Amino acid sequence: MSGVFVTGTDTGVGKTMIAAWLVLSWRAEYWKPVQSGTLEGWDADVIRQLAPDAVIHPSRHALPEPLSPHQAAARAGRRIGLGDFRLPATSRPLVVEGAGGVLVPLNETELMVDLMTHLGLPVLVVARSGLGTINHTLLTLEALRRRQLPIAGVILNGPPNPDNRDAIERFGAAPVVGELPPLPDAAALRRHPPLAWQVPGFAP
Repeated sequence: MSGVFVTGTDTGVGKTMIAAWLVLSWRAEYWKPVQSGTLEGWDADVIRQLAPDAVIHPSRHALPEPLSPHQAAARAGRRIGLGDFRLPATSRPLVVEGAGGVLVPLNETELMVDLMTHLGLPVLVVARSGLGTINHTLLTLEALRRRQLPIAGVILNGPPNPDNRDAIERFGAAPVVGELPPLPDAAALRRHPPLAWQVPGFAP
C-alpha cells in the first residue's frame, strides 16, 4: 500500500484542501476513516468537487455532531475502536485524512495517533505557515516520533514564510515537502500546479 496519512497541527489548518491537492497531484484515491460534523458537511464532498474523477472510499464512522470523534460517537450512541478500520484495497496511491490533530481522542483510551499506527502509512503533517506554527508543528512531530511513526514531511498552508519553513526543518528534522499559498477560492486548486513531491512507495 502506498500513500500517506494526512494529519494537522490542529483543527481547521487546511487538511482537506491539502488532501485534495494530493489527490489531484497523484491521481490518488481518498479515504477519511472518521468524519465528525456531517450535519455541517462532509470533507469527502470537497474532494469530490475538486477531483470529480477520484475514487472516494466511504468513512467507517460518520458522526453528526461537530465534536471530537470520541464525543461525537458518544452522542450518537456509538464507540470507535481500532478494530473497525482496515485500509481499503486500491492500486492507486491512497490519501487518508485524519480528524483534527494527532492527539484527538477516538474513544476513552485511544487517540488519532493510535489509528495512524494501526494503519501503518507514513504521516504527512499539515501546518499553517504563519505565527505560532513552529511550536505547534514541532509538538506534532515530537508526538509522532515518540510513537516511532514514519514522518513523510510537512506541508505549509498559507502565505510563504521562509523563516518558519527553515525553523521547522532545522528544529523538527523533517522536510517541508510543499507549500500551498492562499487561493482565491477552492476551485482555484484545480488550476494550481501539482505538488512536485512524489507519493512514498508508489511506482506507476
